[in-house]
Amino acid sequence: MVDINLIRDLTNAFGPSGFEDDVVKVIKEYGSEFDIESDSMNNVFAKLRNNTGKKPIVMLDAHSDEVGFIVQHITSKGLLSILNVGGWINSNIPAHTVKIKNTKGEIITGVITSKPPHFMTDAERASDKLDLESIYIDVGATSRNEVVEDFGIQVGDPVMPDVTLQYNDKNGTLLGKAFDNRLGCVCIIETMKALLDNNSLAVDVVGGFASQEEVGMRGAQITSQVVAPDLAIVFEGSPADDLYYDEFQAQCALKKGVQIRHMDQSYISNTEYISYAKDLADKNGIKYQSAVRRRGSTNAGKIHLAHKAVPVLVLGIPSRYVHTHYNFCALEDINSTVDLAVEVIKNLNDNSLNKIFKR
Repeated sequence: MVDINLIRDLTNAFGPSGFEDDVVKVIKEYGSEFDIESDSMNNVFAKLRNNTGKKPIVMLDAHSDEVGFIVQHITSKGLLSILNVGGWINSNIPAHTVKIKNTKGEIITGVITSKPPHFMTDAERASDKLDLESIYIDVGATSRNEVVEDFGIQVGDPVMPDVTLQYNDKNGTLLGKAFDNRLGCVCIIETMKALLDNNSLAVDVVGGFASQEEVGMRGAQITSQVVAPDLAIVFEGSPADDLYYDEFQAQCALKKGVQIRHMDQSYISNTEYISYAKDLADKNGIKYQSAVRRRGSTNAGKIHLAHKAVPVLVLGIPSRYVHTHYNFCALEDINSTVDLAVEVIKNLNDNSLNKIFKR
């Protein structure tokens, strides 16, 4: 079973896009059994120590960043004006606590402002529009000087949601933040650990923890160039849709297994790779659900076009309310995702590779 402590430490870690340093530290701590290094952009590369350098390379991808904010300016009253880092819906932002990391590395708690109804005009009450320019963070200060001098907060400081992981052992669900996509990072580590002592693999395995996905899949552009994979598995915390559609329309439901994504706005999957993965899931009793997405994208969009045509398998962990402060997922779905990835890699051979590469 996947390590709850790993999930806790990765999801709790501070890491909006471009500020993934703490996440890198956790990855290196739990990935000490691998050959592991990072670059100046906070991308992390992990290799199995039994890699030969002479076999086709499978890259395991997940992005390490989370949606957050950045301080744009500080008002005379001591409020922090913010810009979003990654995709937010403005109506989901107010009235939550957040953590600001100042340049000294200190964490300051703030509250995202929301105007009480007592002070709203009739027009404001009736309107469902909310501009980010009217949303601020309040750290309990009364002046700009107090924010700068006492709290050490400056323009450019990053902000993340203030949420701590909770595991409910009654029904096997987790509540936390950044499931998009720290759960993917969990899956890379757990998959590679399951393969540590396997010396009969037909492929070399490299984990690529990519930074800055939420602002344009920037890290994956680098990791795919550095690793130069022959094929890849992309792990993603995928938006759960089971609350919005019936059982036949939903394609990312909690406790129905790993999501195998056939298509989204960024890529169309390799049909042979999909068939290979589904056959293994059926053979091994691994629950899965197929998905064709009208919207959304993953690092597969960058990876499958990197240096040559790279077959990519996207495996999603259903996660409710992604790109908000709070997420739910089911532990069993994480386990299904890791189980399928391990089987996919263990069973690769000349025959299956030739089919996937359409040779």
